[in-house]
Amino acid sequence: MSLLQKIKDHEATIGVIGLGYVGLPLILEFVEEKFPTIGFDVDDAKVEMLNKGESYIKHIPANRIQKALDKKLFHATADFSKLKDVDCILVCVPTPLNKHREPDISYIENTSETISQHLRKEQLVVLESSTFPGTTEEVMRPILEKSGLKGHDEFYLAFSPEREDPNNPNFNTKTIPKVVGANDPTSLELAKTLYDQVIVKTVPVSSSQAAEATKL
Repeated sequence: MSLLQKIKDHEATIGVIGLGYVGLPLILEFVEEKFPTIGFDVDDAKVEMLNKGESYIKHIPANRIQKALDKKLFHATADFSKLKDVDCILVCVPTPLNKHREPDISYIENTSETISQHLRKEQLVVLESSTFPGTTEEVMRPILEKSGLKGHDEFYLAFSPEREDPNNPNFNTKTIPKVVGANDPTSLELAKTLYDQVIVKTVPVSSSQAAEATKL
């Protein structure tokens, strides 16, 4: 079955890297639409809490996590070799501003190195972390291609800026429109179709650079 069909049938396994205030609500939206998911984080304490059905984010109640566990559609892990078991990899790692007020992309670089060790054909990788235009294509793609696979051909790559607004009661992950950009039509179709399953409105744009620029 093609990746596109697996996404449409909610049979694609979704992996989210970085289970903070962006990644955790996102993965729960996929669970609530009955997608199988795996959450990845380097923080063993977070992984342990999630697998016990506990929350460390104030606007996410523990019972949402417990329900996801009960459905057997979610577990958290610090074992990144399990990336090969997922179909779509969503990268939600932090990009704190450095002293020059520019995003520190070291987490993106390190995460890309890790993904490249486990990347397989036909996977979709989407970067969500706030960053400057060019990061997906000029920083992330060359690192991912160390896997020996060619981007936009053997694996798919897109950017969709995270839109969490934790303090706004009228918006949640599902209701905030989501911009999606990629540099080839297949990557764009896959990423848009993926977010269409869990987000009320997705807005496709012509490239990952255009999507990255929307967050500036």
